[in-house]
Amino acid sequence: MLVADFDFDLPSQLIAQHPRVPAEAARLLRIDDGLADLHISDLPDILKKGDLLVCNDTAVIPARLTGLRATGGEIEITLHQRLSDCRWRAFVRPAKRLKTGEVLAIADGFEARVVEKRQGGEVEFEFNYHGEALFEAFEKYGRMPLPPYIKRDRMGDPDDRHDYQTLFAHEKGAVAAPTAGLHFTDGLLKRLRDKGIDLVKVTLHVGAGTFLPVKVDDTDDHIMHFEWARIDQDVADKINQTKARGGRVVAVGTTSLRVLETAVDRVSGKVHAFAGETGLFITPGYRFSVVDVLMTNFHLPKSTLFMLVSAFKGLDTMKKAYAHAIEKKYRFFSYGDACLLEKPKEPQ
Repeated sequence: MLVADFDFDLPSQLIAQHPRVPAEAARLLRIDDGLADLHISDLPDILKKGDLLVCNDTAVIPARLTGLRATGGEIEITLHQRLSDCRWRAFVRPAKRLKTGEVLAIADGFEARVVEKRQGGEVEFEFNYHGEALFEAFEKYGRMPLPPYIKRDRMGDPDDRHDYQTLFAHEKGAVAAPTAGLHFTDGLLKRLRDKGIDLVKVTLHVGAGTFLPVKVDDTDDHIMHFEWARIDQDVADKINQTKARGGRVVAVGTTSLRVLETAVDRVSGKVHAFAGETGLFITPGYRFSVVDVLMTNFHLPKSTLFMLVSAFKGLDTMKKAYAHAIEKKYRFFSYGDACLLEKPKEPQ
């Protein structure tokens, strides 16, 4: 399909710069046979007893660092892919003058050595800290890697350390938040459980590639970025049990959906344990095997995520829904409102 088919005009004033408070006050556009304007707080009334929520428990690390060259020049580093206990790939500005083997000072005693320069301003670094000590250094010296459409000054907003982290965050490694999870609170979870709606967790470490523009004209030519994902056997078993008794699997976010669709046996329809990289790229025509309902935020024009939701619900339906959301002044992107998509029934 043409990438241009997934374009739409979005007024810049609808791009949310801060989350709604409280989180449950965010709006929720239900997209089923029609459109219904609701709120996140309505979820327990919408979902059914026996439904199973699947959430992403990745935790965002403060992945934006400033390195100082021996010459005195500053280098802005945005980590995006962990390679080992001490090596990461990052997008760097400016990258042109960096040399392989050069060492950047991040802080006193905290350094990053250039291992390899790649295309598009991407650089592989080796840090002089390892494992948990390295994550602690990121926490101390890094800044939250907010997407480019959220405008902050160089030092950022201290509230983003909390606001850009979901209630489920546990496994360190993401450099972008699984934003559908930002809408959940302890109170909302209690109301969902009281109705008989259970919850399980999977992991997908969201990479900065999620914000990269699609630069080709045809979706067939796009190379999807890879991200590390995991689903444990007990979680897979619970999902399979839910499906077997007629319950619905509700993916909280496109990242949770991609884990599930990566880990499914497409012949048997059973989900199995999985740990590794996924580069699953979903466009219209894809047949979903696991997910029955998708809760997700509103996505960028011509993005792989808008392509995914269009595959789930239909491009025409999503374009009409987004036009409605724009008319009704829903807030878009990471700190914005959400929509709830129910999988169309299979034709008889």
